[in-house]
Amino acid sequence: MARILVIDDNETMREGIAHTVRRMGHEVDTAASGQAGLKAFEERAADFVISDLKMEGMDGIEVLQAIKAKHPEVLLMIVTGFGTIETAVSAMKLGAFDFITKPFPPEVLRLKVQAALDALKQRNKVERLERHNEILRAELDDRYRPVDRTDLVGSSPAMLRVLQTVQKVAAADSTVYIYGESGTGKELVARALHRTSRRAEGPFIKVNCGALAETLLESELFGHEKGSFTSAIKRKLGRFELADGGTLFLDEIGDISPAIQLKLLRVLQEREFERVGGEETIRVDVRVISATNKDLRAAVDAGTFREDLFYRLHIVPITLPPLRERAADIEPLAQHFITKLRDRAASDVREISPGALEALQRYPWPGNVRELENAIEQSLVFAEGDTLEKRDLPAHVTGTSLSMPTLPDDDMPLTERLETLEKALIERAFDQAEGVKTECARLLGIKTSALYYKLEKYGIGQ
Repeated sequence: MARILVIDDNETMREGIAHTVRRMGHEVDTAASGQAGLKAFEERAADFVISDLKMEGMDGIEVLQAIKAKHPEVLLMIVTGFGTIETAVSAMKLGAFDFITKPFPPEVLRLKVQAALDALKQRNKVERLERHNEILRAELDDRYRPVDRTDLVGSSPAMLRVLQTVQKVAAADSTVYIYGESGTGKELVARALHRTSRRAEGPFIKVNCGALAETLLESELFGHEKGSFTSAIKRKLGRFELADGGTLFLDEIGDISPAIQLKLLRVLQEREFERVGGEETIRVDVRVISATNKDLRAAVDAGTFREDLFYRLHIVPITLPPLRERAADIEPLAQHFITKLRDRAASDVREISPGALEALQRYPWPGNVRELENAIEQSLVFAEGDTLEKRDLPAHVTGTSLSMPTLPDDDMPLTERLETLEKALIERAFDQAEGVKTECARLLGIKTSALYYKLEKYGIGQ
């Protein structure tokens, strides 16, 4: 249903047009003059305006120019008589979408109105695709969380419970709340829920609520109209609109302000909202999945998070265990990341040695699965051969690290001090690696080729 404004100083013509448009199923506002029409439009914006050309006071051309000056995206059709067709054509050059010549049968009016609304729908579709592309490009820039990463790996009892919950609730449209420490894979669970739901063919849209200031977050979620604030140079669709028919993933939901909490509550209850600076009520069909690493119950008790919103979000809770509590999943996860990352790291590694696996399982992984992935990729860069060895793992994982040598004399020139310090670090790493150059490079966090140059430069190991 669209909202259409009819402006005509002839009551019979005005009500006749309004009656035909209402029978098409659209909402209609009417105005008896150009000035009244502009006032009605400012009070409640319309999707399409039908204005008579010849009116006392402000005519249709002036109405067109006034509306287009502030709202260039609005479509407007001019109603004209036989003697003023040339003027109507001039109106189209000024931005009118179409014109219709009096007298006209209702079926012609219906066709022209439908053509305008089809054009509007197509333009909105293009805007939506542009916003989708903008969001996808931003996600693709995230090196460690590409948009196609939807794998849930693990066979520990804790992960099996998560997978069973995902399987049970995927078919429903209930709001899902995912709790877990940073790096446990909350977005992966959200994507798995979407991929196995009836909404799988619809969009999966995400927004990191903790990464945006309140005003920016409001615009991202609900969109904004042109001119609603200084930098709003054109209308922008919000992520609720973009997710229509699909899933919206709200990450770091515990970081949103009280004002955004209230607006979000309304969307969850009514499935409708208005863009920032707009008056049009937009209805959406969206499944909301939220995630946080914060204790929202404690935030409710502290008065920083709305209790009614908490229960709206908390319909289906899923808790992701930290990696330290599911050591059985470390081996399949590590093998999964080797398969996934070895091409990017230009590595021949295919398997993990027992010693490397033992070190991985002994480490507590405060950064959880994301830290494990980063550690595996770093190890693949330094590994030689087809097996990942313990010596290839980052020093903080294996418990071996270099201590800082004593700083050179303060009176020494800066360049000489830096070279002295670098040489001491390399000598210490070379001794700790027992002369194994790949291990020495790994301890220093540099490529083997760079190490060879520095060993020769300082005469180490010659």
